[in-house]
Amino acid sequence: MPRPFPHPSTHPAIVPPYLLMRIASTDDPAYADAAEAARRSLLRDAPLREFRAAGELPSFMGPERPARDERPAAAPGTAPQPDRRISDAEGDDKLPGRLVRREGEPPTADTAVNQAYDGLGDTFEMFARVFARDSIDDAGMPLEATVHYGDRYDNAFWDGERMVFGDGDGEVFRGFTESISVIGHELAHGVTERTARLRYQGQSGALNEHVSDVFGALVEQYAKGQDAASATWLIGEGVFTDAVDGRAIRSMIEPGTAYDDDVLGRDPQPDHFDRYIETDEDNGGVHLNSGIPNRAFALAAVELGGFAWETVGRIWYDVLTSGRLKPTSNFREFARETVRAAQERHGRTSREARAVANGWATVGIEVPPTP
Repeated sequence: MPRPFPHPSTHPAIVPPYLLMRIASTDDPAYADAAEAARRSLLRDAPLREFRAAGELPSFMGPERPARDERPAAAPGTAPQPDRRISDAEGDDKLPGRLVRREGEPPTADTAVNQAYDGLGDTFEMFARVFARDSIDDAGMPLEATVHYGDRYDNAFWDGERMVFGDGDGEVFRGFTESISVIGHELAHGVTERTARLRYQGQSGALNEHVSDVFGALVEQYAKGQDAASATWLIGEGVFTDAVDGRAIRSMIEPGTAYDDDVLGRDPQPDHFDRYIETDEDNGGVHLNSGIPNRAFALAAVELGGFAWETVGRIWYDVLTSGRLKPTSNFREFARETVRAAQERHGRTSREARAVANGWATVGIEVPPTP
């Protein structure tokens, strides 16, 4: 069966351009390599942003193969199994690179290869066991990743075919396979492409980023057995070096607090709808304003307690796959759908519906009672 989205119009990356611009502009000699790496990463990512509207790919990211060898959906009653394929770009920027590990093969001597393999497995397992979803497309799509992409590339992204990981510059960023939440985040972009198809611009784009942060956090919590109260709610924990005064790229439960560093500046994410950022950069602030729905989700999960993937996670997945979202859905529309989904799953006056509504109210989005 041909892929329904041969080349998506977006190539979402985990590190937002405003953060790379801060690094690129530093004149601190201690971060000379990082500044040069950030400038190269911005140049590398620029064609991806320019080609988004046209739905095309630049020359260095051409089609990997004329057709996909996707498996049929798993038969009813059987547990789906992942089909992981990890390739090594060996510092080049051509994809997919050299295939170095396939499903069922033993670990290699390359830590990044093994981290990518394990992270893909954790993501597949959570979607399969919790949401009964068979891979990204719910039809057994192989999970592919490329590590060691580019020369000190400061990012990781989903290109519609695979996860792609840079090794970082060694001064600000470590390798991006270090964080399970990064892997879960980027693969969740693939799930959104095949379900709600939220347009990567403005509020719908911030929701696209938010959904990926949600499932990135849930994958990490699922893999570590963390409940909502003990979870860090950090996205990208472990990708900064020890020289950076920061915990992660983003904090879901406390947007605006993930880092406060001389080079990076202070985390600019707003935590309330009153502080929504209007900007022409970053596709209308998709990485910035995602902090608002992120906090609503995390607060609802903490209010309910227990494992977030069993409570609010199921509600968000219901919304994502309901068919009721539009590609241009905004925050208020999405909030209404989450309360509606909570009521449909648990009852109109349930504690789950109240917790979801409370989470949105705390960030300045009131959801009126559903008839």
